[in-house]
Amino acid sequence: MQKESAHFSFGNETEIEDIGGGLKRQMLGYNDELMAVKIWFEKGAIGYNHAHRHSQVTYVVEGEFHFNIDGVTKILRAGDSCYMPPHADHGATCPTGGILIDTFSPPREDFLGE
Repeated sequence: MQKESAHFSFGNETEIEDIGGGLKRQMLGYNDELMAVKIWFEKGAIGYNHAHRHSQVTYVVEGEFHFNIDGVTKILRAGDSCYMPPHADHGATCPTGGILIDTFSPPREDFLGE
């Protein structure tokens, strides 16, 4: 599996993967230290609570998201962001439909098929 993405990524040329449950994912760029991913949520879609070893910062591009991080829920809208430390239990619901940019360090190996 490739350990580094191309230097440039064009939205209309980069694969958008349907990951089920009203969610789609597009890889934006990565190497062995960092990964950025665009995620589309359909109206009412749920990113179920989970935890992983990666640090994560999420930026809300559009829509309204109800984020739960370690039992605390906040409503985030376009321009807002949140940080999930390693092993924090987290998830989000999207009552409006929306778009997120997720960044991970180190990269999510499972997103690369590793």
